[in-house]
Formats: sequence, structure tokens, C-alpha cells
Amino acid sequence: MSEDWAAVAKAINQRVNELGLQQKELAKRSHVSLAIVREVQHHLVERRRSPRTLESLSTALGWHPQHLDAVLHDRTPPAVDDPVVDLADTLWSRIDRVEERLEDITERLDALKSDMASVVDQLAEVAKHVRGRR
Repeated sequence: MSEDWAAVAKAINQRVNELGLQQKELAKRSHVSLAIVREVQHHLVERRRSPRTLESLSTALGWHPQHLDAVLHDRTPPAVDDPVVDLADTLWSRIDRVEERLEDITERLDALKSDMASVVDQLAEVAKHVRGRR
């Protein structure tokens, strides 16, 4: 079964524009990390995603939970009030959730590393200044 991630990105971008949402707000509403929202919305990384990620984004955008999955697989999206078809919780979807959490953790660690480097640089400047006064 082919997947059209470009169509998913296009659908998200159109809906975000209609609703006047920012990426941060979409991430917050969907409980999907900002990095993942960015990747999906701008079609930066093409890889298997958890069905729950697409469900969360769909719901946050006011669509049926399986709207983006339908777009991904070139099917007509269900109406908002259509019943939700239970998707099997496969090993792949579990792995995808772990990968998404790891990406979120990595993003946070990178930010901390950058903050720590800045603090170290500032301390070095203070130490240099103090030595210069002696």
C-alpha cells in the first residue's frame, strides 16, 4: 500500500491556515512533539508514523480521527461523525511511539546542552575578568 506523505502535509497546511493555528498550538492541542509536527507538516522526514500520531493531529484539527490516515492512503476521509474503525495496535506503531518520544527527549537534551555551553562560556568570561583584576 503506497503512502502519500506530501498529501498529508498539504492537508495539514491547508487546515492550519483555515483555522489560523501556529505549529506550537497544533503540537499542544494534539500532544505531538513540535519536532514531529514540523516534520509531518513540512514533509521533512518520510517514515512510518504511529496511527495515534495521525489520529491526534486529525482530532486537533477538528477532523475525524482517521482523516489523515485516509489522506495518507489516498482514501476519502470519513465524515467527522462517522464511527471510528479500530486500528490494530501493531508492533510498528509501538516502535513509532518510542521513536517519537526519543526524538522529543533528544530535542530537549540538545536545548539543555546549548544552555549549558552558554553558561560555561559566561563563567569563563567572569573568571577571565576576575583574574585580570588581580
